[in-house]
Amino acid sequence: MKLVCGDYTLVFKDGGIEVQKNNIPLYFNKRPMFVTVKTVFAVSEFYDTAYSEIEDSGDKIIAKGTLIVPSGSEFSFADVYERAGVGFKVSRNVKVLKEGDDLGFSTKLSLVMTESDDPHDYNCFAPGVWYKQNEYAPDYAIGKDLDCEYFYRMETSYALPLFAMQNIASGETATLSRWAADVTMQSVDIVRSENSLDRKLTIGAIGMSRPESRTLNYLYYGFAVRKEFETKVDGLSIDYMYPGCDGQMPRRNQYAGLDYSGKSKNFQRVYHPVEVGFEQNYAVSVNVGHYSNFQLMMRDAWRLAYDRMRDKLFEVDNGLHFHNCMKILTKYTRQYGDSYGLPFACQLPDMDISCVSFQFGFVGQQPGIGYQLLRYGDKENVPEAFEKGEKIIEFWVNTAMTEFGLPQMCYNPNIKAFEPYPHYVRMLADGIEAILDAYLYMRRKGDERPAWLEFCRKTADWLVNIQNEDGSFYRAYNTDNSIRMNSKSNTPSVIRYLIQFYLVSGDDRYKTAAIKAGKWSFDNNYRNMEYRGGTCDNMDILDKEAGIYALFGFLALFDLTGEDIWLEGAIGAADYTETWTYAWAFPIRTLWPKHPFNKYSISGQSIITIGGGADVYMAACAYTYYRLYVITGDEHYLDFAEFIHKNTRQSNDVDGSNGYIMPGLGHESGNFTSQTLQSHYHWLPWCTYVEVDPASRLYDTFGGYEIADAQRLSPEERVKRNRIYETFV
Repeated sequence: MKLVCGDYTLVFKDGGIEVQKNNIPLYFNKRPMFVTVKTVFAVSEFYDTAYSEIEDSGDKIIAKGTLIVPSGSEFSFADVYERAGVGFKVSRNVKVLKEGDDLGFSTKLSLVMTESDDPHDYNCFAPGVWYKQNEYAPDYAIGKDLDCEYFYRMETSYALPLFAMQNIASGETATLSRWAADVTMQSVDIVRSENSLDRKLTIGAIGMSRPESRTLNYLYYGFAVRKEFETKVDGLSIDYMYPGCDGQMPRRNQYAGLDYSGKSKNFQRVYHPVEVGFEQNYAVSVNVGHYSNFQLMMRDAWRLAYDRMRDKLFEVDNGLHFHNCMKILTKYTRQYGDSYGLPFACQLPDMDISCVSFQFGFVGQQPGIGYQLLRYGDKENVPEAFEKGEKIIEFWVNTAMTEFGLPQMCYNPNIKAFEPYPHYVRMLADGIEAILDAYLYMRRKGDERPAWLEFCRKTADWLVNIQNEDGSFYRAYNTDNSIRMNSKSNTPSVIRYLIQFYLVSGDDRYKTAAIKAGKWSFDNNYRNMEYRGGTCDNMDILDKEAGIYALFGFLALFDLTGEDIWLEGAIGAADYTETWTYAWAFPIRTLWPKHPFNKYSISGQSIITIGGGADVYMAACAYTYYRLYVITGDEHYLDFAEFIHKNTRQSNDVDGSNGYIMPGLGHESGNFTSQTLQSHYHWLPWCTYVEVDPASRLYDTFGGYEIADAQRLSPEERVKRNRIYETFV
């Protein structure tokens, strides 16, 4: 019996399965019924066996059997295999028939790799968690140590619940993903430990494993309890575990005070009860294919799951939300002694100001907010907003410049001085672009501001002079021009500014510098997928915002030159960056009575750094993804642009019904992978800025606050308006 999908055939024989291509097995599982039991000793042992019954039911194949473990526990399996689109769907039912002396159980769907059993021979993809071999992940991340036996994360950690393995030599790829976004709420009265039991947990874990036939359970301080048992292991496999687990991951030296010198790791398993009549029901998508490179594989795996699982669009009036956000920025901008700006952080729900400090970009976005206030106040006839925006820009222009041409980054009005913050080129790009925007806006009104232009020129000159011979820039500098952080991965951050100052000045030096930076970025950020260090308060690790700024830079180069190489880079960065966005949803709880997540879902939030928490920063990209759609005609970018333009608003009190002091307010970030939101529960200026900035640009370019408004234009008119540099100056 078999199921055929394109070049691949799923074959059933001898109670097992094989996935063949040209009659050659690529993946197999000789004993598909698999159970891990939590023994009476609270350690894990696993057992597997072949199907005893396989029935062809027309377009489906039903495979059944019973697995009995040494303790006497019995489990019945009924697996339904069927064609589904360009892959296969496996629906599984497991029922406990008899209780032995076991404390819990989990089951697994898996495929063993035939081409190699060495994890180093595979590039892996798990959205927001694992890219290639996680070379640029922190030491404590899953996949960083490829000599482990188990590589699992709870699927709520993934922006979409999928895991893909691509053999580097052949390009053959296997992908497992949860079939539907049907996670329910886990028990909220259980604290997860090394081995937990939760009958309500419906979250799986996806990853790969190459286990030994021994128990592996880490005690709380990291000692591994290992005992041999009989089950044979056939090799390296891609797995879907149910219920899920987190492990085997390096520990962050939590118990350093103990005199224990072993290599300490974490492995947290969750089990269902071994209780007669208890059932598991879950379904998994299996996709196999061949790809010439990781980029194409990642894009295809993401889009296949996205099309199946993308959450419904959030209903929000983006025009009203924009105006509410501008009212927030207007209200909380004020004079602090000799300076103008917004607080660094305010606690929700009542905007209790907890810290006052001004950042040039990044989480502070002071000049960016200044430009938006200036623009808004002028267009909407709100003198207070215009005056406050103008004074923010004036403050930075009059105060921040150093003798070298590198602006200061963080001002503290309490001490009337700048803080000793690194000069990140990413933060520099945020602020200096906004000052140039403000200068151009006023010039179009006939109000020339030469000091603003000179501030921008000094910064552009500094960039040209400090640029490395290979076209790169370092991640951060000191005030005296010395190198603070020598990674070069933030190079794309300043490309767009260099291009735009070239357009203003007509000086080819800036264009040359931008193209040099673009070539370095194309070879390193794009081709090598070295999108790291984009968040200024994190380590130089893989993250989302490095991808965002690469997208901005490559698209600006394409806007300037029309050359295909830059469009290729922009598409590559866009495809990478969107995979950090929670496109699916699952229920969570918050610890606060006034929080939007009590009503709305988490979809649209996006993972910040590899395997970390999530925020709304993808909101900054809605305009850019829409522009990419207009250029490429790729309908997926249209869908994704609308998704992040709407669903990111779900962490905001969009209509005032959540009880925040002003409608439009939202929290900075949080981690909800455990289904309980962990958050500072505070607002930072960037949270509002990244929602108003793309909305204002969408309005200025296409005439509306909704992407649907832009879509009402004729295709020819959209293309014409999308040539933004033709009218930039």
